[in-house]
Amino acid sequence: MHVIRQKDYPEGKFTLCFLGYGDEDKEHCLELTYNWETSDYDLGDGFGHIALGTDDIYGLCKQIEAKGGRVVRAPGPMKHGKTVIAFIEDPDGYKVELIDK
Repeated sequence: MHVIRQKDYPEGKFTLCFLGYGDEDKEHCLELTYNWETSDYDLGDGFGHIALGTDDIYGLCKQIEAKGGRVVRAPGPMKHGKTVIAFIEDPDGYKVELIDK
């Protein structure tokens, strides 16, 4: 994998880095978050969630809720940016971020 893009969010004190094998509009990519003020992680807290891109975040969240799924953060702009995101929760309590393309 190679770095496709990365962006710093000084107000939130984190950096997002997107890794992949090709154009993220055509290939899957992995989003990693670097938290600036975290010097180390314990086993089990170094991984927060996985993120998936979607073409219709609002429609997908409605479908998930209609099937009994939990949307724990409704679609809307991210806290330190403009990208529309949402979070859903799997049956084990793990969070999955949805990102509107």
